[in-house]
Amino acid sequence: MTINNPHRSTTAPYGTWAKASIVALIIMLFGSYAPREADEKDKVLLSVIMHCLGTSHYQAKDVNDDFSKKVFDEYLKAIDVNKKFLIKEDVEQLKKYHTSIDDQAKVGNFDFFNLSQTLLQKRIKEAELYYKEILSKPFDFTVEETIETDAEKLPYATTTADLKENWRKLMKYIVLSRLHDMQIVQEKAVEKKDTSFKVRTLVAMEADARDKVLKNQNESFKRMNQLTKTDWMAMYINAITAMFDPHTSFFPPKEKENFDIALSGQFEGIGATLQEKDGYIKVTQIVPGSASWKQGQLKANDIILKVAQASQDPVEVVDMRLDDAVKLIRGKKGTEVRLTVKKIDNTVVVIPIIRDVVVLEETYAKSAILKGTKKVGYIKLPQFYADFNGRGGRSCAKDVKIEIEKLKKDNVEGIILDLRNNGGGSLQDAVDMGGLFIDKGPIVQVKSAKEAPQVLNDYDPATQYTGPLVILVNELSASASEILAAAMQDYKRAVIVGSNTFGKGTVQRLIDLDSYMPPSFENLKPFGAMKITTQKFYRINGGATQLKGVAPDVLLPDNYKYIKTGERELEYPMAWDEIAKANYKTLENLKNIETIKKNSEIRLKTNKSFILEDENAKRLKTLSERSSFSINLEKYKAEQKKLQDESKKFEEIYVEIKDLEILPVTADAAAIQSDTAKVESMKTWSKTLKKDMYIYEGMNVINDLK
Repeated sequence: MTINNPHRSTTAPYGTWAKASIVALIIMLFGSYAPREADEKDKVLLSVIMHCLGTSHYQAKDVNDDFSKKVFDEYLKAIDVNKKFLIKEDVEQLKKYHTSIDDQAKVGNFDFFNLSQTLLQKRIKEAELYYKEILSKPFDFTVEETIETDAEKLPYATTTADLKENWRKLMKYIVLSRLHDMQIVQEKAVEKKDTSFKVRTLVAMEADARDKVLKNQNESFKRMNQLTKTDWMAMYINAITAMFDPHTSFFPPKEKENFDIALSGQFEGIGATLQEKDGYIKVTQIVPGSASWKQGQLKANDIILKVAQASQDPVEVVDMRLDDAVKLIRGKKGTEVRLTVKKIDNTVVVIPIIRDVVVLEETYAKSAILKGTKKVGYIKLPQFYADFNGRGGRSCAKDVKIEIEKLKKDNVEGIILDLRNNGGGSLQDAVDMGGLFIDKGPIVQVKSAKEAPQVLNDYDPATQYTGPLVILVNELSASASEILAAAMQDYKRAVIVGSNTFGKGTVQRLIDLDSYMPPSFENLKPFGAMKITTQKFYRINGGATQLKGVAPDVLLPDNYKYIKTGERELEYPMAWDEIAKANYKTLENLKNIETIKKNSEIRLKTNKSFILEDENAKRLKTLSERSSFSINLEKYKAEQKKLQDESKKFEEIYVEIKDLEILPVTADAAAIQSDTAKVESMKTWSKTLKKDMYIYEGMNVINDLK
C-alpha cells in the first residue's frame, strides 16, 4: 500500500528524489564510464541495492559481521535448501567468508559468490550421475528404513558416499509415493469392476514409477542447468535483502515480468497466490471468484507436489523455481490442471481444477439475511477493492454502504461483516469503511522512517450503522482487513470474532531499476526491480499491526490455532513496536464484553463442531511437526490409510446448522429470481453459509450484544 496515492493497494513507484540519489551514486562510482562486462554490471546492481537498503528501508540495519553470518546461512539455504548437493567440506571452504560478506557487498566484491558457484556446479554434475544410477535398478520396499524430510534436522553429508546414500533414500521415497498412487488407482478400478483398466503387477508398476521419476529428475536438472549467472546472483542478492524483512526483495528481469503479471491479474489460470518456501511451492491465498475458489478443495497452506495437464503424467515441482512451477499451473480458460497436494495433516490428494478467469461478481461485497432466533444481516467482503485507475470502477467502501442500507430496510437486529481470508487492498477504502460505523475520527496511523506518524481520519460525521456489529477474522485476514478490525476494536465499536489475524503491518514500494540508470548504462539493461519496505501501519491505540496482528475478542478454534502462521512464520520479520496513540474516544457499545466472552466459551464447550475443530487443530499441530517417514511400502500404505481415515472423522465439523435459514435481502430478491444463474449462485452460497459454525457463533454474539 501507499499513502501518496491512498487508493493504491500494492506497491508504488519510487520517488524522484531517490532517482537523483541513485544516479549520483552511480556517477560517483563509475563517473562517465559505462561498464561493459557482466561482473561490472553485477557490481553496479549490488551497489545500487545496498544504497537503497541503507537509505530507504524503514528499518536501518548494521551491515556487520553478524549480518554477514546470517546472509551466509540464508544463501546456503537458498542454493541448497535440502542439502542435496554441498557436502561438509564445501561448507567449510565457504565458511572462510562467513564474516566478510558484508565487506564484499559494500565494495562490490564477489569472491564468496564465485566460490559458491564453482563448488555448487561441480556437485550438481555429480548428483546428476547419482540419481541416474540409483533409478536404474528396482527398489526393495520391504526393507525397514525411514527418511528425514526436514533438512534443518540433517547435517551436511560428510562424504560424497554419504551424499549418494541421501539421494538413494530420496529417490526411493519419491518412487514409493508414485507407486502408492498407482496402487490406489488400480484398487479403485478393480473395486468398480472397470474392465477397461489393465491390472499390472507390483513389479511392473514399480518400474513405471521409477521411469516417471527419472523423467522428472531429468527435467529438473535440465532446468537447473539452464539457470544463468543472473539467476544465481538474484538468489545471492535476495539473501542480503531478506535480512531487512520478508517483503523486501530483488526481482531479476525475468521475475519482474511475472511480478507485473501478478499485479495486473491479466492471466487465466487457477487463481491461487503461490510462494516458494524451503524448496516447496506453498499456496498462500485463494483469489475470490477464481477457479480454485469455485472448486473449493485447494486451501491456503497446501503444498503442491506435482502438476499434471489433465490426464497426462504429473511433473514434480518440489525444488522447482516458482516461475517454472507457475508456467505449468497457468493455462487457457477451460483446460484442466491436476494438482497433487499435501495437506497440513500430511494427507496427499489430487485436486482437478478447470482453469478460468476470475468471476468479478464474486470478488465484490454481497449480503444475505441470517434467520435464527433473530434476524441478522451478513456482509461478505472478499477483498478491499477500489477504482485504482480512476475509471469509474467499484469501491468496496461504497458497496458495503449500499449493502448496509439494504439490510437496514430489512430491519436486521445486527450485522456480521466477514473479513476472513481477506488479504487486504485499498487503504483508503478501509478508512472510509471504518467511517460507516463511527461518526468521525482516526482509523489508522502510518509511519515512515525518521518521520512523524501520519493519521488517516474519517471526516464524514454521518454514521451509516449504529447497531450491534461483529467482524469475523482469521489467520488470512491481512493488511487493510487488520486495519479495519483493529480500529473497530479500539473504538469498542465491534466485537472481533475468530482467530488471530496474519500480522502484516508494513508498506512496500517498487523501484524499477532500469529507469534510474544513466544513459551510458543502456547497453547493460535490463537490471530488474526492487521491492522495499518503507512504512509501517499502527493502530489508533499506538500498537503496530505488524507481527501480532489483531487478537480477536472472542477466540474460536480453527485448523491453525496451535500452529505458527502468518507473518510470525516468516524469516526475519520486522518487530512489533508502538507509537503514541491517536486522539480518539471509545464508544459505549461493548459494556458487557466480558460476559460476551464467557458466554461464547460456555457455548464452545458443548458445540460438537467446535470440539472436533479444536481436536483437529491439535492433531494438525502434531502432524505438521513430523518430518520422518517410513519408506517401507506396507508401512507407508498403512500410514496413509490412517491419515485418510482420521481426516474423514473431521468432515463432521461441517454439517448443516438446523435452526439457521439463509435468505436473500429483499432488495435483491427480485433480481435473483429473474436470473437462473443468480438463483443457482444463491443456492450454492446458502449451502455454504448453513454449514459455517463461525457465522453461527457470530449470530450468538449479536444476541449477547442485544
